[in-house]
Amino acid sequence: MIFEILSVGLIISAVLALFLDEVIYSVAALSGTFFFIALLYLENGALYAAIFQFAVGVGTLAILFLSGEMLGDKPAKKTSPQHAAALIGIGAVLSLPAIFLSISGTTATIPETSIGEALWSTRGLDVILQALVIFTVALGIAIVLHEKRKVAQ
Repeated sequence: MIFEILSVGLIISAVLALFLDEVIYSVAALSGTFFFIALLYLENGALYAAIFQFAVGVGTLAILFLSGEMLGDKPAKKTSPQHAAALIGIGAVLSLPAIFLSISGTTATIPETSIGEALWSTRGLDVILQALVIFTVALGIAIVLHEKRKVAQ
């Protein structure tokens, strides 16, 4: 039951992050997505992966808040409550497969390996590449902000 609740929260926050009009609200919804992913890792026994996901999420959100405020255009219209409710409804509908088609958390191929061990031993390169991509994005945003500051002076 906890898996289904976390899945619904993850899908709804991801839909909101994609479709909200204001950058700050979208980044706040993305923080919910990172939080639910970290909770899913934690529920499956991958403590270090959950901590890493949470740390990467916090760093990414700091960069996105900064770039969203500095570089984003301010929309003329505000998001209406009906629009936000429609997005939450769409996210809830998209999460129905996660509710009704639940799978077990155990692995059938290697039962003696936990999810955390499998993540770090077989997917370690992916995790390192994800951190490299986030570092590259942070560096790119820093360069854009530096150039914008230079032009403003």
